[in-house]
Amino acid sequence: MSSFRLNRLFNRESGRALDVAVDHGLFGEASFLTGIENMDAVIATLVAANPDAVQLSIGQARVLQSLPGKNKPALVLRTDVANVYGNPLDPYLFSHHLPHAIEEAVRLDAVAVCANLMHLPGRPEIREANIKSIMALREQATRFGMPLMIEPLVMRDNAEAGGGYAVDGDTDKIVTLVRQARELGADLIKADPTDNVADYSKVINVAGDVPVLVRGGGRVGDRVLLERTVGVLDQGARGIVYGRNIIQHPSPGGITAALMAVLHEGASVDEALGLIEGTP
Repeated sequence: MSSFRLNRLFNRESGRALDVAVDHGLFGEASFLTGIENMDAVIATLVAANPDAVQLSIGQARVLQSLPGKNKPALVLRTDVANVYGNPLDPYLFSHHLPHAIEEAVRLDAVAVCANLMHLPGRPEIREANIKSIMALREQATRFGMPLMIEPLVMRDNAEAGGGYAVDGDTDKIVTLVRQARELGADLIKADPTDNVADYSKVINVAGDVPVLVRGGGRVGDRVLLERTVGVLDQGARGIVYGRNIIQHPSPGGITAALMAVLHEGASVDEALGLIEGTP
């Protein structure tokens, strides 16, 4: 059963999880490599910081899984690749999933796999490609007992966003796409924060009993990040999936310790801020 693997993702006491996403290199964008140029060093830093999970591509997963011992983060495996993040966008857009992703995830001892469900204004073919990928992954995920994390991603119109990747935090759009993720059979949902954090209960409600982990997005200040984290947890989120806000932080270990304290110990924002200083 897929729930067996999820026991290694969620903290036994809090029932929450911090998944650090460092799979950005898969998407072929030079700007995404900032802070993750040397993946051996990045993964060593994250293992020392000890979040609940690290999200990696198939080509980088072995770096984590080759490390000996039990006391390391669990693996969440990214299963798809797309070229929708460029500035300017390529004239031809695509999204594909790895054809044997679930079997690879089993071999790599992953606790879950992750796939996109994107809404790009005026580009319904990308959403169609994502849905086809999710349906193929769902069939194999069920067969092998592998939890499927679907990532509903509502993007702004490329022209309005000034070119390239930008998230649309409109509550109604996020709720609609999250609901579709549940209907497609998600075991986990990785969703954008709403512009109004107080609206996040609507996202949780439409996801039903499927755990929702909140995406981090671009870099923000420590207090803003921690306040937003507390806010979405208060609304019912079961965890967070942050990338750049951790790995591009001057103290990746410190911000990880702060986030873990908020998630698993109920620390306040001020208490968490006190954990950052002096931690590598």
